[in-house]
Amino acid sequence: MSACGRPLFEVVQPDRQSGPLVFNSPHSGRLYTDDFLAASRLDRQTIRRSEDHHVDDLFASVTALGAPLLKAHFPRAWLDVNREPYELDPRMFDAPLPAHVNSTSLRVTGGLGTIPRLVAENVDIYRGRLDVGEALRRIETVYRPYHACLRRLIAQTHVRFGQAVLIDCHSMPAGIKSGSGQARPDFIVGDRYGSSASHELTRVAVAVLSGLGYRVARNKPYAGGFITEHYGRPARGLHALQIEINRGLYIDETSLQLTAGFRQLQIDLTHFADQMLEYGRTTLNDGLLAAQ
Repeated sequence: MSACGRPLFEVVQPDRQSGPLVFNSPHSGRLYTDDFLAASRLDRQTIRRSEDHHVDDLFASVTALGAPLLKAHFPRAWLDVNREPYELDPRMFDAPLPAHVNSTSLRVTGGLGTIPRLVAENVDIYRGRLDVGEALRRIETVYRPYHACLRRLIAQTHVRFGQAVLIDCHSMPAGIKSGSGQARPDFIVGDRYGSSASHELTRVAVAVLSGLGYRVARNKPYAGGFITEHYGRPARGLHALQIEINRGLYIDETSLQLTAGFRQLQIDLTHFADQMLEYGRTTLNDGLLAAQ
């Protein structure tokens, strides 16, 4: 499926995959179609508040290192693939939803379901109610193919290397705090409190980022969303980490313009990816990625 002549998502493949890592950027899409903007009550700037700005660009170098990168071009405000397939709010739609819909999750209650009702800061997206058929089409024609693609990348990696490590890449508001009285973290590494990745893998990710001089928190307040929870099965050699990057490191959150910090952050994330790939390559045979 495409819009404005562009695919709604794509995989950037390396010439040769050199290790067991797969990178995913599901919230950095910035293809806002005229139809979507016409249905929204928000202007082009405000509707971008929930976007993970330029995260796909921050991790663009991973393909040169030998890892595939799956990235969304559709915006999170239009469809959120980091949710269950049918987390939908009945109040948003012009007719009853199918019986299999999960309408009571905390994410739906907060306005952040598969078809979001809000962007950041509790701002309503739509002028009126949405057509139920349109919502279901987004799920069937974009959500499901996106996850089929991600599943295939992980499965192929697992078959080839005996392990697979998904790095799910996100950004967070600059003012976020990891706990009461604690300094604002530069990164939060989420592993669903140890259930989506081995403790050793998480420890290495935290250590690499900390070694670059960043403040790194673990799991609070972001432990990982649906993608991390769904794909992380450490006992089967399938690991998933969520990486949240503080936007204050690289973007002006008012103008959404990149700052001078972008290039250094990009360099540091290249080092991070390289170290994680090296860890994956060198620990496959001795089983250090096994669940602990």
